[in-house]
Amino acid sequence: MASKTGLYVLAIALALAGGLLWFVNRQKPAEANAPLSADAKAYVRNLQLSGVSMKATSSYVGQTVTEIEGKIGNTGNRVVQHADVYCVFYNSYGEVILRERVPIVVSGLKPGETRAFRLPFDDIPGSWNNQMPQLVIARIEFA
Repeated sequence: MASKTGLYVLAIALALAGGLLWFVNRQKPAEANAPLSADAKAYVRNLQLSGVSMKATSSYVGQTVTEIEGKIGNTGNRVVQHADVYCVFYNSYGEVILRERVPIVVSGLKPGETRAFRLPFDDIPGSWNNQMPQLVIARIEFA
């Protein structure tokens, strides 16, 4: 009986040690969520969104998916390797109910180039005001 208790204690101790080791060594997403660098802030004006529209569709499982579609153009002189936007959804009182960061450029966008994007959302709270969300550039990485 005592050896059985010892095994339980050892198993719990190993699980706790493993959890602690994971917690200490996990990757922290601080860099991914860092504010725009000075270069990126200065370059934001060169990323132009156009033809932005919103539509709702049904997924194959019957769930409503809201899609934001449009084009992003690079009017600057640098290649944008990656870019993210915050899509900020509001309720009818003007309060933020969802702020989601999504990639809008996932492979190099050259100077003078314009590319279509599609941003699907299936987890918007029911209190959403059904208006176009605010789109804010959150990250720019240059090639």
